[in-house]
Amino acid sequence: MIAPADRTPLSREFFDRPVLEVAPDLLGRVLVRTTPDGPIELRLTEVEAYDGPNDPGSHAYRGPTPRNSVMFGPPGHVYVYFTYGMWHCMNLVCGPEGTASGVLLRAGEIIGGAELAHKRRISARNDKELAKGPARLATALGVDRALDGTDACAPGAAPITVLTGTPVTPGQVSSGPRTGVAGDGGVHPWRFWITNDPTVSPYRAHAPRRRST
Repeated sequence: MIAPADRTPLSREFFDRPVLEVAPDLLGRVLVRTTPDGPIELRLTEVEAYDGPNDPGSHAYRGPTPRNSVMFGPPGHVYVYFTYGMWHCMNLVCGPEGTASGVLLRAGEIIGGAELAHKRRISARNDKELAKGPARLATALGVDRALDGTDACAPGAAPITVLTGTPVTPGQVSSGPRTGVAGDGGVHPWRFWITNDPTVSPYRAHAPRRRST
């Protein structure tokens, strides 16, 4: 468990910055997911930045829709989307309201409540695999579209909170292309991870989905 001094929730001002500042600064922070069965705590080890209208890889590139509306709202809120008809992925909105930038939470280390995470991730062979990838992370934490729009900076017992944790130094951070992003957005080195951390997911370049014939 993390020290009491590191359990201060991150403020809305932390998220009210350019996405390329927020994303690497989230590494080492601790996300707390409060559930009816108890809390789960996750140390963030891998993230990706998405820069709204400036980023062809972003869901918000072409403007607001019912699906991405949370991204255009205040910073510090949770944006959850459903992908491939199977998985949820979780983002934290950042930047001034209306900019629609956000950080995809790609991987983390479960540091509290691992037994609860294992109940949701029964295929995980060990603790390091519980949240190794964005869909696995959301599944382990019990995150779905019902949590879309959650204010992670709200006072009191919110279902999702991000704590100060122990931020890593710039020398501990690696960066590279985002996983699975195609086209012009695929060249941006906006994936950030803690170097050599065993919970970081493997990089995969975009592979076009083939239609069955």
